[in-house]
Amino acid sequence: MIYYEKKAYGVEEILSKYLQINSPSGSELEAGEFLKRICIENGLHITQMGNENGNYNFTASIFPLDQKKPNVIFLNHLDIVPAGDDELWEYPPFSGKITDTEIWGRGAFDNKGAAVMQLFSIIEIAKRYKNKSLNYNFTFLSVSCEETQCDGGIKYVVDNYLNDLNAAVVLGEGPPAIKGLIEAKPDLALFGISVAQKRALWLELSLEIKTNGHSAVTPFHYANKEMVIALNKLLSDKPDVIFNSINTNLLKQLGKLNGGVKGYALRHPKLFKKEILKKLQEDPLMLSLFSNTITLTSIKDENEKVNAIPTKVMATLDCRLLPDESSQTFINNLKAKLDNEAIEIKIISEMKDGGISSTKTSFFKHLNTAILKSYPKSKTASVLLPNSNDISVFREHNIPAYSLIPIKLERKYLETIHNYNERIPKGIIEKGTQTYIHFMELCITD
Repeated sequence: MIYYEKKAYGVEEILSKYLQINSPSGSELEAGEFLKRICIENGLHITQMGNENGNYNFTASIFPLDQKKPNVIFLNHLDIVPAGDDELWEYPPFSGKITDTEIWGRGAFDNKGAAVMQLFSIIEIAKRYKNKSLNYNFTFLSVSCEETQCDGGIKYVVDNYLNDLNAAVVLGEGPPAIKGLIEAKPDLALFGISVAQKRALWLELSLEIKTNGHSAVTPFHYANKEMVIALNKLLSDKPDVIFNSINTNLLKQLGKLNGGVKGYALRHPKLFKKEILKKLQEDPLMLSLFSNTITLTSIKDENEKVNAIPTKVMATLDCRLLPDESSQTFINNLKAKLDNEAIEIKIISEMKDGGISSTKTSFFKHLNTAILKSYPKSKTASVLLPNSNDISVFREHNIPAYSLIPIKLERKYLETIHNYNERIPKGIIEKGTQTYIHFMELCITD
């Protein structure tokens, strides 16, 4: 239990209240103030690192940051993606509805559920070790605009407060446990601890062809037609499968867990490359860990008339690159696949390559131990995250960073993230909170 406005609440009740705050990217202040009041009321030390919508960030620590203790940081973000049409939700997206079995609302998983687990675990450790000296500080770090990657949020924090944070390790959002990855043991839950992630490269394609404006007489070449032809060539092509150290290591870990003939093949991917490639092409999730992906997110022009031919068309691509992949090499290959020299490519946004965090640290070891204590019949593996998030900025500064959310979640709930009817089952966030507490206890007693 923790206190909010002098009343005691459980983790699910606080999550419900948090979900009732609509905090899309650029409008995070109310959500941040809500969390900060809880932190203050429960005795944590606050450092503000941006105090406005689009750049509302703060830390809440067991010890003041100016004590310069090595800091174990729990990173979360305040913003959510828009909820869309309320009529398409079974319960309103900002109701925070708690049914007999589930907790409903935009952000229930991404990222408010994870934040509440982190918050309760740090407050519990603060209670247990009140007035005691510890070798580590433990810090709750909430930031803005993770979903849109603006200039506020984590970028502002790292640019201006990295030394104040004195981070020894950072834990952030990542995958929950997933069943079905191990064919020999389909009911075994595998917790992936992400040590690296693909990085976002957002591109704008533009094509301009001056032609007659009326569509009654169709020209041989016009902008929309040529753009569609080029995009079809690009998107119809199967992605190149790339083996690197981290995804090859994942195959070997899965091989050990599977055992038998299949396990042997996975443990020796070079010998069985052809068979493994075939299996990867059948599984979009696994394929995304072995390839640079391209998603067409928009095609637009300025035309508002059905019988007019626009001279210029633009398309946007959300590309996700594997670690150590060159942006320029990727763009050059993309140009070749488009097969149209007239299409211009501009980089809208590009994340830096954060590299790979070591699995040899005591923090990684403690995460493994904490997970298996909470979920003794499960397994863990170091993995690559197919999407990107804020944690990579710490890897850029050679700070160990690991992404996970220590809960078991069925696939039907994962499909609601950034979608309608986002929700999580009751009971799981208490288990996740306890796992974070186990982890911190291991850090303290190490």
